[in-house]
Amino acid sequence: MNQQQLITVGILIFDDVEVLDFCGPFEVFSVARPPGEHSDDARLFHVITIAEEDMIITCRGGLLVKPHYTIDNHPSLDILLVPGGQGTRRERHNARLLDWIMQQDRHTHLTTSVCTGAFLLAERGLLDQHRATTHWNSIEWMRGTYPAIEMVADVRVVDEGHIITSAGISAGIDMSLHVVSRLHGIEAAKWTARRMEYDWKVD
Repeated sequence: MNQQQLITVGILIFDDVEVLDFCGPFEVFSVARPPGEHSDDARLFHVITIAEEDMIITCRGGLLVKPHYTIDNHPSLDILLVPGGQGTRRERHNARLLDWIMQQDRHTHLTTSVCTGAFLLAERGLLDQHRATTHWNSIEWMRGTYPAIEMVADVRVVDEGHIITSAGISAGIDMSLHVVSRLHGIEAAKWTARRMEYDWKVD
């Protein structure tokens, strides 16, 4: 298969990342197919994980994950996905990683976040003057910390064009299905949700 014909999704991972924040979207983009298709030859996305360094990542709960690439050697991305988790409280002070996110944002078709991954977009001003969401427990904190962002509560997904943010944890699945729908049509997204046996509430 010619992977250059696929949309490349790069999912950032880091220590203490929330597992479902990145595994949920990874599953969506990995199994996404045109309606009625099951074959790997009909894949719509090429999905990779990216970490700051080439080392095993310890996710929340102790799950160990080896990234496909580092921020220094990954292929060009069409979509960047930044998940959340306890690790974002540390990584929002990581200038090297934040600079990389900002650099990717200049070139990606879409920049997305799940849960408190929004912290990392906010730190470099990528959400300023935009509507955004995050985990319900962090909405007020983000309002106070990043006043230039219009935080939206009680929604699963906020689509601002180039930037898409989602609420906490499982909402990353909804956001990813929204991306499939936006890029490949609602029927492809519905088919993907059906293949996953996920009860997707279409926006």
